[in-house]
Amino acid sequence: MQTVSTPENLDDILVALADPTRRAILTRLSGGPARVTDLAAPFAISLNSVSKHIRILERADLVVRFRVGREHVLSFNPAPFAAARHWFSGQEQAWTDNLEALDAMLVARQAQADPA
Repeated sequence: MQTVSTPENLDDILVALADPTRRAILTRLSGGPARVTDLAAPFAISLNSVSKHIRILERADLVVRFRVGREHVLSFNPAPFAAARHWFSGQEQAWTDNLEALDAMLVARQAQADPA
């Protein structure tokens, strides 16, 4: 069985994706960079609360912040998704392999119990 290394920040990625507000921010950023104030506009929460969500996304490396003059602009970083997807894919393959081996063992045991 092949082992797939866990991305260093997988926990941070999963925490970031667990919240609908952060997922909405990522969806908006998937269309292109945006100013923090523009990202905050659709939400019925304070700019300070949106900033906390953004910090969680930054900790997971899902967004990158840069400055344009006095404005803070965020852009989407897809690299952590690729690492997490690779890990999930490896887990899926391991479970598939284990279930197939279990199935083969049960079929063999059933054949031994019921000789034809």
